[in-house]
Amino acid sequence: MSEQELELLEGSVSAVIYQNEENGYTILKLDIHGEEVTVVGAIAGAAPGEFLSVRGRWTRHPTYGPQMKAEIVERRLPQGLKEVFHYLASGAVKGVGKATARQIVEEFGEDALAVIEEDPDQLTKIKGITQRRARKIGEAFRQQMGVRRLMEFLTGHQLPLELAAPLRQAYGDVALEVVKANPYLLVNEEFEVEFSQADQLALSLGVGREDPLRLEAGLLFELSHNLNNGHTFLPRRKLLEATSVLLEVSGELLEESLEALLRRGEAESETVAGQDAVYLPALYDAESYIAQRILEMSQAELAPPQGLDKLIGRIQREQHISYAPQQRQAVELAASRQVMLLTGGPGTGKTTCLRGVLALFEMMGLETALAAPTGRAAKRLGELCSTEASTIHRLLEAGFDLHSGKLVFTKNSYEPLKAEAVIVDETSMVDVPLMAALLDALEGDCRLVLVGDPDQLPSVGPGSLFADLIRSGTVPTVRLTEIFRQAAQSAIVRNAHLINRGEVPDLRLNQGDFFCLARRDPQAVLDTVVDLCRRRLPERMGIPTDQIQVLSPTRRRGTGTRALNQVLQAALNPPLEGKGERRFGDWVFRAGDRVMQVRNNYDILWREEGGSDSGMGMFNGDVGVIRFIDKESITVDFDGKVVEYSPDMLGELEPAFAVTVHKAQGSEYRAVILAALEGAPMLMTRGVLYTAVTRARELFIVVGDPNAVAGMVANNRQTRRYSGLRARLTME
Repeated sequence: MSEQELELLEGSVSAVIYQNEENGYTILKLDIHGEEVTVVGAIAGAAPGEFLSVRGRWTRHPTYGPQMKAEIVERRLPQGLKEVFHYLASGAVKGVGKATARQIVEEFGEDALAVIEEDPDQLTKIKGITQRRARKIGEAFRQQMGVRRLMEFLTGHQLPLELAAPLRQAYGDVALEVVKANPYLLVNEEFEVEFSQADQLALSLGVGREDPLRLEAGLLFELSHNLNNGHTFLPRRKLLEATSVLLEVSGELLEESLEALLRRGEAESETVAGQDAVYLPALYDAESYIAQRILEMSQAELAPPQGLDKLIGRIQREQHISYAPQQRQAVELAASRQVMLLTGGPGTGKTTCLRGVLALFEMMGLETALAAPTGRAAKRLGELCSTEASTIHRLLEAGFDLHSGKLVFTKNSYEPLKAEAVIVDETSMVDVPLMAALLDALEGDCRLVLVGDPDQLPSVGPGSLFADLIRSGTVPTVRLTEIFRQAAQSAIVRNAHLINRGEVPDLRLNQGDFFCLARRDPQAVLDTVVDLCRRRLPERMGIPTDQIQVLSPTRRRGTGTRALNQVLQAALNPPLEGKGERRFGDWVFRAGDRVMQVRNNYDILWREEGGSDSGMGMFNGDVGVIRFIDKESITVDFDGKVVEYSPDMLGELEPAFAVTVHKAQGSEYRAVILAALEGAPMLMTRGVLYTAVTRARELFIVVGDPNAVAGMVANNRQTRRYSGLRARLTME
C-alpha cells in the first residue's frame, strides 16, 4: 500500500495503554479534536502530550473494535504550556513526576523541554533538584530524543519503524550515527532489511556508486545471501559476476574490494574442490573444523567390550528381534568405532539398528544423549527409543547473545557435554554450522552415531553435510538396503523406493495405505483436501483431524500452503462467538488453530502444562495449537510446552493446517495428504515427493494431477551446493 493510500490521523497522545520496551510495540489513545481513537504499532517511547501524525490502515479487533495500525509516524514535541505540562507529568521523562513537572513549567515555560535537553544544569534553580539529579533528568530526556530522531529517520527513508528497537539494542544511543555511517549494517540478520533498501538509503546519504564501502557490502551480501541457497562458499568468479550485476559496477573494481576484505580477514579464500573458493570466515572455520575432527574420529579404533556377541544376543532377546547381517554390522561397528554413519531408506530397519546401538551403549555403561534437528523429530526419536531425546539446539543449550546479536551455545569446548556417546537422527537436516557446534561440545573420546537418509531433502542451512560425509568414503558407514517383509507389505514403503529409483508408482492402484485422487483443477484439489480432513478420514479411517498433515511443495499458487490454510481453517476451525481472534498481516489467528514456529527464538520462555518444569527457547519447525487469545497475549501449546506470545510476536508463527514439504522434514504423521498440482520446477522434484511420502506412517494420499506426480519423479533436479567438506575429508 502506497503512502497515498494510507489514511492520515493527527492528534495528541492522551494515554499509553501498552508498550513493549524491547521492540517498541505500543497501544495508545490519540485525541483528535476531543475524539479518542486507538492506534497500534511500533511507536517506541510514545508518551501522553506529544503530537503524532499517523498514516496507516484501519483494522477491527474482535474484542476492542476499530484500531488504526500505524505504518508511518511523524512526531512533534508538545507545544504550549498545557501540552508540555501534560507530557512531563505523564512520567515520560524519568525522574520527573507531576509535582516536579509543574515546577519546571512554572520556571521555564514553553522552553522547558529545550532546557532539559540542552542545559539541564538550569534545573537546579528548582528547589529539591540537585546537580546530579538534573543531569540524570537531562540524560533520560536525551535518550528519549535519540529514539524519536531514530524513528523520524526511519520514517523519512521509508524503513520499518520496527527497526528502532533492535537498532537501539545493538548500538544504544549512537544507533542513528552508526546507521548513517554504514547503512549496509541494516542487512545483518537481526535487522532483515533488503539489500536494495539499504543500498538506496546509502546512495541517498551520499555514498558513491563505486565507494569501497558499497562494493565490500555487496560482496559480503552475496556471500551471506547464498548461505540460504545451501552454499558454504562461492567460486570467486561467480561471486564477482553476481555482485557486478547486483551493484551495476565492473568486476575490476570488485577485485580490489575483495582483496581488501581478504586482507582484513572479513572473507577467506582457498582452492578447494577444484574451485577458487571464497568463504565467510565463520563458514570457513566451521567446514575446516568438521573435516579435521571427523577425520580424527574416523581413524580412532576403540576396543569393543568383552563378550560382544553375547551382548548382541541379549539385545536381540530383550527386543524380540533377530538382526539381518547389515543390522548386526551396524551394532558391531558402533562398538569399535568412535564415529559411524547409519543410512538407508524406509523399511530397511534404521530404527531397529538405532535401538540396538542405544542398548549396547547402555550395557557398556556409556551415558548417551539422543538428539535430532527439530522438536518433532526429537519427540519421535524419543518415542521410538523409549527414552528422552532433545533438539541439538537444546542439547547444546542454545541462547541469544544480546551484545553480539548472535546465536551462542553454552555447551562448547570449554564446557563440553557430559555425554560419552551421542546419537543424532535425521542428520540430513543438519547444516555445517550446527554440526561444527556439536563437535565442539564433544569430549575428545565421545562416540558419535549419525543416522539419516541422504535421499531426503538437504538441510535448509549451508552445506550438504550428511551426503558429503557418506560420499567421502572416509567415515565408517553402514548402508541398509534390505527391505524387510513386514515393511514391504506397505505400499508407502514400496512406492517410496520406486520414486527414489526414478520409477513412477502405478497411481491407478489405490492399495492399502497409498492412494491417488486425480484432480486437475485447483478448486477441486482444495475441496477434496478439505473433505478428506473434515469427514472422510475421521469417519471412514478413524484418523482424527489433528493426526492428519496436509503438505504442498509450494507456498503460493492455487494449491500452495497459503490457499490450503485458508480453506482448512474455514472448515476445521471457523469463527465462533467467544473464540479469541487476532489479525496479523494477511492472516487471522484464532484459538484452536494449528501453528508453526518459523524462526529460532532462544529467549522465549515456555512452561510445562500442568507441571513445574520450564525452560527457554522455541525452534523453527515446532508445531502447536493456539489455546487462548486475549488482549495481551496468545497462548500456544507445543505438545505440553506452553508459550505466551505478545501480539507483536505473531510474525514468529504461521498457520500449520498445511505446511511445505521442506517444513515437514524430520516429522512423521499418522496420515499425510499431498496437494500436487502445480509449482515451480525447482520445487516439483523427486526429492520433494520422496520426502513427502516418507513422512506418512499409516496413510499417504496424493490429491492432484497424476501427470504432475510423474513429472516430479522424472525431475531429479538437485540444485548444486558449493561445499568443500567432501574434498577436505579426502585430502591427503
